[in-house]
Amino acid sequence: MEYRHVGRSGLVVSELAFGAATFGASGEFFGAWGDAGIDEARTMVDMCLDAGVTLFDTADVYSDGASEAVLGQALKGRRDRALISTKAALPTGDGPADSGTSRHRLIGAIESALRRLQTDHIDLFQLHAYDASTPIEEVVDMLHVLVAQGKIRYIGVSNFAGWQLMKSLATADAAHRTRYVAHQVYYSLIGRDYEWELMPLGIDQGVGRWCGARWAGAD
Repeated sequence: MEYRHVGRSGLVVSELAFGAATFGASGEFFGAWGDAGIDEARTMVDMCLDAGVTLFDTADVYSDGASEAVLGQALKGRRDRALISTKAALPTGDGPADSGTSRHRLIGAIESALRRLQTDHIDLFQLHAYDASTPIEEVVDMLHVLVAQGKIRYIGVSNFAGWQLMKSLATADAAHRTRYVAHQVYYSLIGRDYEWELMPLGIDQGVGRWCGARWAGAD
């Protein structure tokens, strides 16, 4: 296994990560996508750790939080061997506070994720989508506080457009707040838009890029 630094940070991850979206099997969509329970999840985690994989990726929206819960159980007793990445922002309910990245939502999302994952910190926390209804200043300020509290080690984003990422980085820099070090993007043989703007932006700004469960660049 090869390892990479994530962007211009001290975080070192395996080149390949494990996506836990199939853990939990809750709901119509994720139930059809995969149905890995705790025993099967533990077996897959064992295989990954034995192969040198260190990063395990999930999100609060995957199986209504069940993915995080199953991953937490599967990593029980070897949390120190793994890096956990999780995400929040997409709707997890019908209420006005069940989506987005407001201060209120981020605090609740982190506390819930920590409880489900059975850990005291998240190694890489990513915003699952851009929230146009919340000021960027509020978002980067709250993430900075959560990093200072030790609940999050590093922060990143997912599914951001180039201007959204650049505006967020500029806002964080101007306010001397913690910077995003990772961007999880869609990239495939038939979807190569990432190459036009997000790839050069990541290189220029020192944001590590990963596509699905593979790091496409880290400097």
